[in-house]
Amino acid sequence: MKQVVQNYKSGELAVLDVPVPGCKPGGVLVRSAYSLISTGTELMKVSEAGMSMLGKARSRPDQVAKVMQSVATNGVPATYRKVMGKLDSYTPLGYSLCGVVEQVGAGIDDVKVGDLVACAGNEHALHAELNWVPKNLYSPVPDGLAPRHAAFGTVGSIALQGVRQGEPQLGEVALVIGLGLIGQLVVQLLAASGVRVVGADPDPARCELAERLGAAACGDPASAAVETAVAELTGGLGVDQVYLAAGGGSNQPVELAAKLCRDRGRVVDIGKCRLDLPWNAYYEKELDVRFSRSYGPGRYDPSYELEGRDYPIGYVRWTERRNLACFLDLLARGSVDVEPLISHIADFDDAVETYQRLKDGELKAVAVLFQYPEHTTEAAEPAAVSVAVPVVKVRPGPARLAKSPVRLAFVGAGNYATSMLLPHLAQREGVELSTVVTTTALSAANAQRKFGFAEATTDLDAVLGDKSVDAVFVVTRHSSHAELTRKALLAGKTVFVEKPLALTEEELAGVLAAVEESGNDRLQVGFNRRFAPLLQEARQRFGTRTGPANLRYLVNAGRLDHGSWYLQQGSEGSRFVGEGGHFIDTASWLLDADPVSVYATAPSGNEDLQIVLRYPDGSTATISYVTSGPSGFPKETLDLIADGRALRLDDFVRASVYARKRWVSSRLPKARDKGQNAELAAFVKAVRTGGPMPVPLESLVTTTAATLAVQAGLASGAPVTLARAR
Repeated sequence: MKQVVQNYKSGELAVLDVPVPGCKPGGVLVRSAYSLISTGTELMKVSEAGMSMLGKARSRPDQVAKVMQSVATNGVPATYRKVMGKLDSYTPLGYSLCGVVEQVGAGIDDVKVGDLVACAGNEHALHAELNWVPKNLYSPVPDGLAPRHAAFGTVGSIALQGVRQGEPQLGEVALVIGLGLIGQLVVQLLAASGVRVVGADPDPARCELAERLGAAACGDPASAAVETAVAELTGGLGVDQVYLAAGGGSNQPVELAAKLCRDRGRVVDIGKCRLDLPWNAYYEKELDVRFSRSYGPGRYDPSYELEGRDYPIGYVRWTERRNLACFLDLLARGSVDVEPLISHIADFDDAVETYQRLKDGELKAVAVLFQYPEHTTEAAEPAAVSVAVPVVKVRPGPARLAKSPVRLAFVGAGNYATSMLLPHLAQREGVELSTVVTTTALSAANAQRKFGFAEATTDLDAVLGDKSVDAVFVVTRHSSHAELTRKALLAGKTVFVEKPLALTEEELAGVLAAVEESGNDRLQVGFNRRFAPLLQEARQRFGTRTGPANLRYLVNAGRLDHGSWYLQQGSEGSRFVGEGGHFIDTASWLLDADPVSVYATAPSGNEDLQIVLRYPDGSTATISYVTSGPSGFPKETLDLIADGRALRLDDFVRASVYARKRWVSSRLPKARDKGQNAELAAFVKAVRTGGPMPVPLESLVTTTAATLAVQAGLASGAPVTLARAR
């Protein structure tokens, strides 16, 4: 097998062929999928190896002291031979990886061959194709967590242990000094704990990244920005905790910590930085200085790490292994996001070149991963991936004709419902707002007062059992859409559910099962853009096409405010799953077909997506969904080209068609009309007359499946076929 090694004497880096480690009792043999380069710890080691002997001695005074002790005990010649022998040997690199269990040693019963595990340890989670890992240094990877994300398990445990040492409490303010890999993770963990965070780092790009990931403010520690932010957030009292996640020989982090910490605050050292504590500053504030030892309790204890002896949970709640499992769980639930930290993924065979580029500064990176041959998608054709598109098997009964006025109930009265839907319905003739249902009494009362609902309640079952209610609007958080829709369909109601219809294939299948069970297929999903008057007119002027089309849709989604529930990916799904159906539906409507495959990719280090949809006649639609664009740039621009003609939509403000005669719309004088009013008119008409729903159910199902296929495609790196279930 191959392994990355370094000669500390010469500084040489190499990928060597070495024997496969044996699978000893008490551990497992793991084949690496991804291993993480620690751009702090490992690069420091690589840099030290390139120094002169004098430079090495200056950088490691602790080792020099050991040498001097050996000289006193064993003499100069023996000590020289011992030191040179150790220096002139290959040493391993790496300590954080994710891989697949290839062999299980005696005494192991919590994993089996084929399981995905995250591994830790600078002797056991090395940059190597195979590693033997003892029980307390691996943890099973939760279902659905990508292997490249699970490879962050060790560094995540280091950050998590540091945060635990700070004992953060809800509402506190913390300062993180150093926004490298560990610092970025500390920022996210603190934000997830309800702590407001200020970051300090001289690199503007790292400051901007930390703000995207939850920091309230970040800045250069040499400027006044950090001090100003701390003063504003704490009323001038100082932060409750400081986390030292910086490296290097400067004493500035320690001095800044004393300056900005409150009286009797806590200072936690996570990184390896200079610690010449200014006595007066620390004494006068009686600052509590704490050290965070690597991954947590158990580190450096051979009986724990090598012999597998766990500490009783009643005495040691968070051990190395429990920290590792906890961090993986946070990743799986979306509480921490490491994808934006990935600056580069390199093939394992290019390890030496990658280290050199990092050392020379050519490759600027927060986190770099090695991808191993069996997981390199370029080396072989990716495995086929498909997402099921359930076929609707239902014999609908006769549509119920609504009496005038049409009685509507709303489940949910949040911002979208009260700003985009209810204002149109409240003014519409022939509509009665019957009941509003919310989880809190006050929000229901507010909606009743503002829009004139006849009743306000928190009792959903009472509304579903009310035969006078003709239709139910589901306008709640994404995680509840599928279940509420299912219940309303089974109750015989016509349903309008805001996108998304479902967050998983299982939820989508559950909705369709309710349709089949009840015979009620009266369902509409809030895909409003196809109803926009400007786009409707542009499509009409474009005319019927005969050949394949190319469609490009740029969505400048922008960044979300910190704290937005859209960021709760663990419970509410990804941001694209939440709103991506809008753009897929619009493309499919313009192309007059449903997609048959989806390919999705995301550049390393950000949340931007590129999605290619393929249609039965050879047409393609490319959706560029970006969150990193400037706020002043239009949110949505669309181009459709086919048969020598072109259609352009500029953010629902202006549209144009280029054909034999060019048509350009007049600029809209008022706010952009994205079709909500026309969509609601079509829905109410269908309810009142019993006519067809505005969008066929098959189209709604396929659009939802295509949206879900984006996440599957990102995980696999392969095109995803939309396979209709038989």
